[in-house]
Amino acid sequence: MLSEGVVRVKSWEEFKRLVDEQKPNSVVYVIEQSGFSPKKELTTLRLMFPSAKAYYVFLDFPKGETLRETRIPLRTDKQGGHLIEEEDVKSFLKNQLGENLTICAYWTI
Repeated sequence: MLSEGVVRVKSWEEFKRLVDEQKPNSVVYVIEQSGFSPKKELTTLRLMFPSAKAYYVFLDFPKGETLRETRIPLRTDKQGGHLIEEEDVKSFLKNQLGENLTICAYWTI
């Protein structure tokens, strides 16, 4: 049973510290896209990992041409919408958190 439930982590540095401290086997990411016009579009990166204490969740949002905290670049599709490339996320996480950590995409329907 988790003692703290779900813990929202407010910064990339804090999430990184928690991964180092808790030593999870894997980190899961979700690239969330919502909205259809450039003015209402919201592209979000959600990072999560479970531990004995809690599920830790970190959200990163766009600021300019990158994500605010991680600085992962935003790409532009043919319609002019922003997107985050999975390979950019995986590469960043492996570089920042360690090559041996399993990085998994979480898909919802």
